[in-house]
Parts: sequence; C-alpha cells; structure tokens
Amino acid sequence: MQSLTKHQMRPAVPRSETVETSVAALADSCLGYLAENPEELLAFMQFAGFDPDALRRSVGSSALQRGLVDYFASNEPILLALCANSGMSPEQFMRVWHRLNPSG
Repeated sequence: MQSLTKHQMRPAVPRSETVETSVAALADSCLGYLAENPEELLAFMQFAGFDPDALRRSVGSSALQRGLVDYFASNEPILLALCANSGMSPEQFMRVWHRLNPSG
C-alpha cells in the first residue's frame, strides 16, 4: 500500500478566489449608479465639464472610465452608496483605484 502524505489526503476543494474587477466593469457600475441618481449625475458632469452630448461621446473611453473611478474614490458618500447597492466592498473598489494610481 502506497503511503499518502497529509497534502494528498485532503479532498480537492476549489479555492474561492475573488475575481479581480476590471476598470471597465467598475466604471460601468459607476455610470449606472449616476444614471439612477440624476443629482449625482449632474454633479459629476459639472465636475468633469461634460454636457450631455460630450458624456454620451465619452462612454466606453478609457479616459471616462478612469475619471469615473477617480471621482467615486474621492467622494466617500457616493462610493459607499455604490458599494452598498452593488454588493461590492469599498476595499474591492479601492484595489481597482490603486491599480490605476499605483503611487497613490
């Protein structure tokens, strides 16, 4: 009979690894949140200098994606509201922000 090591005796259980959120997916969540909250959308547009046409033309661009993530990261109340509504933790959100801004 072959001797089994302790490692070999454990059943193979898949690890529950967190799927890393992409910038695009996070930006889509941010834009969706803004679309559902017109006052917040207006505040973002004023902050970013967008009119409705400029915002429509920017959707999907990496510049808008980064801008949305930066805007939410710097605005704790809407960051927390987005996270509460989406089931994402603020830490998950900020990990994506840190990937975009490695020097902080």
